[in-house]
Amino acid sequence: MTERNKARLIYFLKRCLLIPVTLFGIMALNFLFVQLAPGGPVEQMMLKLEHGTSAGMVDRIGGTGGHESFSAQEGASSQSLYRGTQGLKAQLRQELEHRFGFDKPPLHRFGQMISQYVRFDFGKSFYQDKTVLELIGEKMPVSISLGVFSTLLIYLIAIPLGIRKAAKAGSKFDVATSCLLTVGYAAPAFLLAIFLIVVFAGGRYFSWFPLKGLTSDGWIDFPLWKQVLDYLWHMVLPVSALTVGGLAGLTFLTKNAFLEEMGKQYVLTAKAKGASDKRILYGHIFRNAMLIVIAGFPSMLIGMLFTGSVLIEVIFSLDGLGLLGFEAVQNRDYPVVFGTLYLFALLGLILNLISDFVYTLVDPRIHFGKRLS
Repeated sequence: MTERNKARLIYFLKRCLLIPVTLFGIMALNFLFVQLAPGGPVEQMMLKLEHGTSAGMVDRIGGTGGHESFSAQEGASSQSLYRGTQGLKAQLRQELEHRFGFDKPPLHRFGQMISQYVRFDFGKSFYQDKTVLELIGEKMPVSISLGVFSTLLIYLIAIPLGIRKAAKAGSKFDVATSCLLTVGYAAPAFLLAIFLIVVFAGGRYFSWFPLKGLTSDGWIDFPLWKQVLDYLWHMVLPVSALTVGGLAGLTFLTKNAFLEEMGKQYVLTAKAKGASDKRILYGHIFRNAMLIVIAGFPSMLIGMLFTGSVLIEVIFSLDGLGLLGFEAVQNRDYPVVFGTLYLFALLGLILNLISDFVYTLVDPRIHFGKRLS
C-alpha cells in the first residue's frame, strides 16, 4: 500500500469513528431542547380530552415501553370523569405519563432511546398505530422522488449554465440569465408552485398536469410503461417548483469558481503554450473548479429530501417525510421526531464522508497525509 493510500485509509477510518460520536451529540442536544420545550405529548393529549376530542384518538395512543393502548371505553370514561372530577386530572396525567414513558427520569429515557436506536428500533408513534419505520417507509418514496429528481435536475442545468456564464462573463447572455436566476431565487418555492398550478394544472389557463398526488386513479392496473409516464407526469410541477429556486445558488457558485480559476497562473501558462480554450476550460479548469461544487451536493440533497419540500408536499397533496416531520413536531410525537432526526443525521454524515472521498477522485492533489502530520 502506497503512502497516499495509507493516509487516505487512516483519514476515512477516523471519520467513520467520528460518525457515532457526532450522532450522539446531535441526539443529546435535541433531547435537551425537547425537555426544555413547553407542551409535551401528555399536555397535548389532556388538552384534546378537555376540549372533547373523540375517544378514538385516545385509542390510537401507544406507549414507548410496549404498553397496550387505551381502549375506546376507557378513554371515553376518563374523558367524562375528567370533566366532572378535579381529582381525576392528576390520575389521568399519571396514566398518560406511564403510557408515554414519561414516568421515568430524563437520563433513563435518553439512555433507553439511544440503546434502541443503535438497533434501529425507533418504537411506535404516539398518535398512530404504526412504528416509526413503517411511517418513514410509507413517506420515503415521495421525498426521494422530489429530492433526487430536483437535485439532479439542478446540477444538470446549473453546472453547464454556470460554465457558459463564466466563459461569456459580462456578455448579454450573462446579464440576462443572471436577471432570470435572481428572480427565480427571490420567488419562494410555494409561490412558484401556486403559479404553476394556476397556469398549468387547470387553475385558469391550461390543464396539462395533475393537481395532486403521485399517481392517477387506477395506476396499479396500468402497463409498466404507462405507470412510469404517469409517475413522471405527476412529478413535473412539484419538481419544477423546487428546481427553479435552487438553480441560482449553484449556477453562480459554478460561475464564480470557474472565473477564479481562469485568472490563475496555470491557465495563463496553458494559453501561452497554445492550448485551445475548450481544452483549458474542460481539461485544466474543470477539475479544480468543480471541487467546491461537489462539496455542496450532500447538503443540497439532504435539504431537498427532508426540509425543502414541506410546503411543496402540502400544496400538491404529497404525503412525504417533510410533512411527516412537521406534523410530528407540531403534535409532539417524539418517537417520530427523534427517529427521523436520527436517520436524517446519519444519512447526512455518511453523505459528507462520501463527498470527501469524491474530492480525492476529482483532484489527486488532495493528500490526507498532510492533515495527519
